[in-house]
Amino acid sequence: MQGAGNDFIVLEANAAAYDWPRLALAICDRHYGIGADGLLMLAPSVVADFRMRIFNSDGSEAEACGNGLRCLVRYFVDRKSGNFRDQSLNFVRDGEISVETVGGIRKVQVHRINDKLAKIKAGMGEPRFGAKDIPVRLECGGGRVITRKPMMTYAVQVDGWELPLALISVGNSHAIYFSDKSVFEFPLSQLGPKVEHHPMFPRGVNFEVARVVNRSQIEVSVWERGVGETFACGSGACAVTVAARLNGYIDDRVAVKLPGGVLEVEWTGAGEVFLSGPAETVFVGEWLEDHLGW
Repeated sequence: MQGAGNDFIVLEANAAAYDWPRLALAICDRHYGIGADGLLMLAPSVVADFRMRIFNSDGSEAEACGNGLRCLVRYFVDRKSGNFRDQSLNFVRDGEISVETVGGIRKVQVHRINDKLAKIKAGMGEPRFGAKDIPVRLECGGGRVITRKPMMTYAVQVDGWELPLALISVGNSHAIYFSDKSVFEFPLSQLGPKVEHHPMFPRGVNFEVARVVNRSQIEVSVWERGVGETFACGSGACAVTVAARLNGYIDDRVAVKLPGGVLEVEWTGAGEVFLSGPAETVFVGEWLEDHLGW
C-alpha cells in the first residue's frame, strides 16, 4: 500500500513470536525483496479495534507513522475478513476506528460519499516538546539554543551548515529546518544521515526540510529515521505544521506538499494534530517463507 508515495508491505499477524525485524530487512529490500519503506502489521488488540506495529526497512521498530496508520485503516475497512470481519462492519458504520500504537491509542475517522471511502482523517495525538519526549541531549549538540518554550529550537553545526532545528515529538521524534529556498535544492542525501545519527539524538531522529509557501501551503522533503529519503512522511508533515504554526507562519489548516503528493494537516495551536491524505492498495501477493534461504 502507499500513502502519498510512502509505501508499505501490509500483513495480518497473530500473537505468535516471530523475527519481525529480520523479515522487514528481507521483504523491504527493493532489489531482493518486494521493496517498501516499511513493514506494517495489523494485530489483535484488547484496548482498541486493532493494533498497529511498523518496522522500518532497516529492521528498527517505529513509534508512529501517519501514512502507515491511514494505510492500515484502509486495509482494515476494505478487507473485512478473518477475525476482524464483524467488528469492521460495525466500526465503519460508526465512522471511527481506534488503533493501538506504540505511541498510544489513535482515533481515525472514515468518511464515505455514495458508499465509497472518500477520506481518512487520523488523530495523531498531541505534540510534545520536552527533551525527554523527543528525546534529545542538548549537551551533546555543540550548538546553541535559540528558543526553549514551548518548542525547543537548537542551532547545530553539520558539515559547515548551521541548521536551526525545531525539535518536536509526534509520537516519534522530528527535527525541522525551515529554509527560504526550495527544499529540493537542499543537500538532503548528504546531511540527512548526519542529522539522523547526530550524538544529540540518542535514538536517532526524523529530519524534515521545509519551506513555507504561504499561510496555507508548505513544501517539505524528508529524511526518515531507519529508512532514508522518502516520498512522504505523515508524522513529519504533522511536526512541520506544528512548528510552522508555533512560529506564526501558517493558519490552522495547511496543505503539505511532499515529493509523493499532498497531505492535509490541521492544528489549532493546542490539542491533537489531525492528518488526512491518500491511502491506496497497489498490489497483493505471497511471500515464500524459504525465500533467500529462510
